[in-house]
Amino acid sequence: MGKGWKGVKDFVGLEEVMKFEFLLKLFAETLGTLLLVLIGCASCITWTADNPPTVVHIAFTFGLAVASLAHVLGPISGCHVNPAVSLGLLVSGNCSFLKALCYIVCQCCGAIVGSGILKLLVPTEATNKGLGVTDLGSWVNQIQGIFMEAIVTFLLLLVVHAVTDPKRTDTKGWAPLAIGLTITVAHMAAVPVTGSSMNPARSLGPAIVQGKWHNQWIYWVGPILGGCAAGGLYKLAFRQRQKDDEASYDF
Repeated sequence: MGKGWKGVKDFVGLEEVMKFEFLLKLFAETLGTLLLVLIGCASCITWTADNPPTVVHIAFTFGLAVASLAHVLGPISGCHVNPAVSLGLLVSGNCSFLKALCYIVCQCCGAIVGSGILKLLVPTEATNKGLGVTDLGSWVNQIQGIFMEAIVTFLLLLVVHAVTDPKRTDTKGWAPLAIGLTITVAHMAAVPVTGSSMNPARSLGPAIVQGKWHNQWIYWVGPILGGCAAGGLYKLAFRQRQKDDEASYDF
C-alpha cells in the first residue's frame, strides 16, 4: 500500500511543483521555447522570391538552436522546450504529470511570445510571405502528415531517452549534440512534407500570431503520438534497469 501510494505521488508530482525552485524551471522552459521559435522561425522567412530559405538552412538552424539551448537550460529544467518531449518523458516515467502540464503551458506561452517578437522584428512584406507557419507540402494528405510528424518525433524521443538515461555511461556528455543532430536530420527529411514541426508549441506560436490554423491539429496529434510511443517503447524495452533517476539534459 505504501509503495503504491508513493508511486501515485511520484506520478502526480505535487511536491515538486510546490517548491520555489520550480518557478525557475518554468521560466527556463518559457525562455527556451521563446528563443527556439524566434530563431528557428526566422530561418523560414522568404526575404526575396529568388532566394528562399533552403531545407538545409532551416534544418541546421533548428538543430543548432536546440543544441545551444540544451547546454544552457539542460541542468535547470531539462530543456524540454516541446510538449511532445514532456509527454514522452511522462509516459516513460521521467516526468511527473503536474510538471509536464506546467511545462506545456509555459512552452506554448513562450512560443506565442517568440513568434510575436519575430513578427515585430521583420518588415510586413516578409511576414506576409510566412512566419514559419507549418503546413503540409503539395500533394501530401493529412494521414501522411500525421505519420511523418509521428515518425520524426518518435526518433527524437528515442534519442532524448537514450542520451539522458542516467544508467548509460556511453552517452554521457553527448545529449545536446545528439539531440541537435537528430532534429537537423529529421528536418532535412520532413520539411518538404510537413514543415517538420516535431513540436506542437513551435507550430502553435506562428499559427496564433499569423491567424493561420489550416491543418494545425496535425502538429499536435502527430508529435504527441510519436513522442508517447517512443516513451513507452523505451520504458518497456530499451531502458537500462539499475535505479530510478529522472532523465534530463544534465551532463
